[in-house]
Amino acid sequence: MTSTRERQRAAARARLEREMAQRAAAARKRRQLQASIGAGVALLIVVAGTVWLIASLGDDETTTPQAEDDAAAVTCVWNEVPAEQRSGTTKDVGVPPTTTPPTSGTQIMTLDTSFGEIQVTMDLSEVPCTAASFHHLASEQFWDGTKCHRMFPGMLQCGDPSASGDGYRETDGTGGPSYQFANENLPVDERPAYPAGVVAMANSGPDTNGSQFFFIYEDVELSPDYTVLGQVTEGLDVIKEATEAGHDGAFEPSPGGGHPNSDIVINSLTVSEPQ
Repeated sequence: MTSTRERQRAAARARLEREMAQRAAAARKRRQLQASIGAGVALLIVVAGTVWLIASLGDDETTTPQAEDDAAAVTCVWNEVPAEQRSGTTKDVGVPPTTTPPTSGTQIMTLDTSFGEIQVTMDLSEVPCTAASFHHLASEQFWDGTKCHRMFPGMLQCGDPSASGDGYRETDGTGGPSYQFANENLPVDERPAYPAGVVAMANSGPDTNGSQFFFIYEDVELSPDYTVLGQVTEGLDVIKEATEAGHDGAFEPSPGGGHPNSDIVINSLTVSEPQ
């Protein structure tokens, strides 16, 4: 028969075995949990690495340009001239659309003149609002049938919607649309600031652009206060021919120059869609 001491020893061994088994089970659980956490961390690292690679090496057409487009987005402000400040030479055709203009590509301005065709390329990355204004005004036949009303050495000024018909009037050069807009693309670091072939906006002070512009047919050194609208890509010879007869000196001594001796008529002015 088993003695009491032997039964006690057997019971102690059993308790010890149960405790060892419990400890082993707990250790297994800890190892499993640690392995699970480690796998999770490793997965996160892989996922994060994958995201980083996608962000860094992703399709340039879908990721990077979008960020650039957002950064380059502009809003054009059309400052309407109060009714009481408008004159008989103001031509009201409304304002351009308030949608954000494109800031890449080009638009082509084509002038059919009494001396031949002139084409001007506008870079939308440099003059998005000016191009939007010209596109709007051209769609309203704003300049059709008007004359270039002023010239002086190297420059021919056009764009007054009221400058038309026979002869010239004292008001020629005062006309424009019923709104103004801010300067763009000022050639502050260029010398000469306005080389031959440039087309620039006329203004009566900072951020007062309207519809008048001037062709530069010889290098001109002006203060860089006038928006460079674009570049004559065809027809610079047409402008030189049109200005050969000189001017009548009507604006001498200040602001200078005069009406062209030859009528230079803009039969039509159109602006292409962005390209």
